[in-house]
Amino acid sequence: MTPLHDPNVRGFASDNYSGIHPEILEAIAQANNGHQIAYGEDAYTARLQEVMVDHFGEGVEAFPVFNGTGANVTGLQSMLPRWGAVVAAETAHINVDEQGAPERIGGMKLLTVPSPDGKLTPELIDRQAWGWGDEHRAQPLVVSLTQSTEVGTLYTAAELKAITDHAHERGMHVHMDGARLSNAAASLDLPLRAFTRDVGVDVVSFGGTKNGAMGGEAVVVLNPEASTGLIYLRKLNMQLASKMRFISAQLVALLDGDLWLRNAQHANAMAQRLRAGVEAGLADGSIRGVGFTQATQANGVFATLPDGVADRLRQSFRFYDWDASRNEVRWMCSFDTTEDDIDAFIAAIARETTA
Repeated sequence: MTPLHDPNVRGFASDNYSGIHPEILEAIAQANNGHQIAYGEDAYTARLQEVMVDHFGEGVEAFPVFNGTGANVTGLQSMLPRWGAVVAAETAHINVDEQGAPERIGGMKLLTVPSPDGKLTPELIDRQAWGWGDEHRAQPLVVSLTQSTEVGTLYTAAELKAITDHAHERGMHVHMDGARLSNAAASLDLPLRAFTRDVGVDVVSFGGTKNGAMGGEAVVVLNPEASTGLIYLRKLNMQLASKMRFISAQLVALLDGDLWLRNAQHANAMAQRLRAGVEAGLADGSIRGVGFTQATQANGVFATLPDGVADRLRQSFRFYDWDASRNEVRWMCSFDTTEDDIDAFIAAIARETTA
C-alpha cells in the first residue's frame, strides 16, 4: 500500500498521534502466526496475566479491552451497583472527554469537583461524598483518580494513600484512570505497584495506546473485593476482542521488559526539554508573552500564548486549545518525539511570539 500521509509531519496535539513502537509492531507480527483460541483463551493473554502479576502482585487479574473509554466505563461498572455514583475531578477524562459514556453506557452518576491542578484531595472528595442512605441521592461509592492527571500533574504515593484511606474509611472504593500511568511511574521513579496497589487503589485502567501501542488497554483488578462481573460486563460493553491475542501481545511487549518505562521516560524528557527551551527563550527575550499554567510533571506542557500565536503556530505544528477563553494550549510529547522536533517547535514559538 502506498502511504497516504507525510511521515515527516510532526505535532504536539496528542500522544495518540504517534505511530506504533517497532518492538510492539514486531510483537503483533509474531503473534500472527497460526491459530489461537479466540476471546482470551490464547497464550498471549495468559502471559499477560503473568506479566501483570509481576508488576502488581499476586491475585490481580487483567481484562484486555479495546480503548481507554471502554476500560474506564467497564471497570467502573464492575465497582458499582445501579444506584452508585463516582466522585471525580471536573477535568477527569470520564467527565469531559468520554461523550457521556459513563452515564449513558455505564449507567452511573458522576459527582464532579473543581480542581485547578486536576488532583483530588480528601477535602475535595468530601464535597460530594455524602448522603449515604438518602434515597433521593445517587450513592457516592467510588472515587476515580487520573494518574497522570488531565493537566499533566502527578499524585505522590503519599497523596494517593491519604485519598484511598479516606475513601475506604467511608466504604468507598478507588478507581484509577491510568491512560498515562507509565508516564507517572517514570516521573515518580517508582514501580507501578508502589503507587497503585500498595497505596490502596482497587482497580486500574492501564493504558498502552498513548505509550507506543497500536491500540490496547486493560482493566486491572487489584482488589477482587472491589469488582465483580467483569467477565460479563466486558462483552456487554462491546469490549471483548475475539482476536484478543493481538491486544495482549502489545501489552506483553510493553510490560515484559522495560519498553513501557523507556517510552514514558523519553516522552517525559521531551516535555521537560520543551518547557526548558521556552523558559530559556523567555529569559533571553527570544520568546515573548508565553506563560505556564501547570507544573510539567509528565509528558504534557500547558501554556498560554499571546493573541493569534496559536493559530499561526498550528500552520506548522498541530496542537489543541485547552481553554480558548484564556489562550491556554496543551502540548503533548510522545515516545517518538525527537529533540529535533522540540527544537524546531521552540524556534517556531520564538518566531511567532516576536513577529
